[in-house]
Amino acid sequence: MSKAEHAPETQATKFLKAHRVPFSSHLYAYEEHGGTKVSARELNVDEHAVVKTLVFEDENGKPLIVLMHGDCKVSTKELARQIPCKKVEPCKPEVANRHTGFLVGGTSPFGTKKALPVFIEKSILDLPLIYINGGRRGYLVGIHPHDILRTLAPKAVEAALA
Repeated sequence: MSKAEHAPETQATKFLKAHRVPFSSHLYAYEEHGGTKVSARELNVDEHAVVKTLVFEDENGKPLIVLMHGDCKVSTKELARQIPCKKVEPCKPEVANRHTGFLVGGTSPFGTKKALPVFIEKSILDLPLIYINGGRRGYLVGIHPHDILRTLAPKAVEAALA
């Protein structure tokens, strides 16, 4: 990050500071539909360590957040089985925005508009450091995955598809 670029203050970074979570800031050139492939390339890190914040809803329209490795997809069948509920599906971008207060591509699990249940792919907790959205497009924060356990109390699931 160059001196000219200061890390933005977002709802996510305010949340992290309030919960005394140490984090590093990483700005990069956001590309529409580039996803974690672009952020991993720009930060020169393994895409497996870049964690996506995905907003889903269950059959009753109740929102939930799933944290998944950047290089994996979510098995909605497996996730529904483990939650447990009948079915889960990704929210439409405008619905996800309404639930979280973040734009799609800039969604962070920290500092959401309303508290949502959080589910984390179990193997993320084995990583020494992860990069997760800091609350705006083109901005990731580096944190220890166990800080997610401490601040969001997620339920660990195994729903990754390579």
